[in-house]
Amino acid sequence: MSIDTERSEGAQATKATAQAPSLVRAELPRWMPWAVLGGALVVLGALLSATGAFSIAGWLVASAVVYAIATYVISRAVEGRRKATDRVVTIVVTVAFLIALTPLVSVVITVVGNGLARFDAEFFNSSMRGVIGAGGGGYHAIIGTLLITALAAVMSIPVGLLTAVYLVEYGKGRLARAITFFVDVMTGIPSIVAGLFAFALFALFFGPGVRLGFGGSVALSVLMIPVVVRATEEMLKIVPNELREAAYALGTPKWRTITKVVIPTSIAGIASGVTLAIARVIGETAPLLIIAGLTTALNFNPFEGRMATLPVFAYTSYAAPGVPREPYLDRAWTAALVLIIIVLVLNLVARLIARLFAPKTR
Repeated sequence: MSIDTERSEGAQATKATAQAPSLVRAELPRWMPWAVLGGALVVLGALLSATGAFSIAGWLVASAVVYAIATYVISRAVEGRRKATDRVVTIVVTVAFLIALTPLVSVVITVVGNGLARFDAEFFNSSMRGVIGAGGGGYHAIIGTLLITALAAVMSIPVGLLTAVYLVEYGKGRLARAITFFVDVMTGIPSIVAGLFAFALFALFFGPGVRLGFGGSVALSVLMIPVVVRATEEMLKIVPNELREAAYALGTPKWRTITKVVIPTSIAGIASGVTLAIARVIGETAPLLIIAGLTTALNFNPFEGRMATLPVFAYTSYAAPGVPREPYLDRAWTAALVLIIIVLVLNLVARLIARLFAPKTR
């Protein structure tokens, strides 16, 4: 009796085990997606070449579509619907990233390829004063860009930082809502409006023909302040309230909590926001063309006379070149390359500041 019972229980257990879903599913080898991608590229490249309709863009788009469809079909047959869907979504995200990266890579390659022609010592130590045709450089424009942007940063960073601290730590009621509204409005104003504002402001005191480097700094600060406010505000908001409450529990005043706890905790994001704001304004052309003007001579005094800047220098060299055209176009591309390098250096400095002043975790 007991033997038959044991046999019956064993048979039932075997049957249940056979009916239970397996926890280990089949999985495609790691080389399979690459093989499918390579096959799609080769086959579609051959087909498009045979039909005479080959183009790089069409080839890549068609290969991506075929690759996604083939991957889904193969994965669905081997791994199941969920894994197949996951693979297709991964492909879509990767393709979107590559599409977004393509213009950036194209711009960098184009600017570097054309800007190296005049990326020499003469470009960095000579101006365009008395130069017609070949020769000369953008030393005066580099100095003007650095001075005007530095003045704009000196005016914008403290105002933006303190405004963000007020909105997050103190702001309540109508005043805070009004400031937030105006910051949102200023974030979207065209750069030409900032230039016209600065020109109208200084024309009230110096006449309609005024051209000042400091006026360009004021125009850039109008564009820079809302970016600093918004970036700093978002960084301050993500600081945990527990840190503030712990400081208050120890009897620390609110102002000291902000300066010793809140700001150091978010300094990495604040530095990134400030760098983003500087990069936002350093390449502006319209406001500087209106209020700072253009000159071929070197000017170290932003409070007197016109000042050349790299964006305006590049624009005028490209839009209204002299004869012959090639030297002017080469200088325009080199000025654009120098602007990219300056923005790259600013990003590296921001990362260094964030690393030096970030709170230590050990």
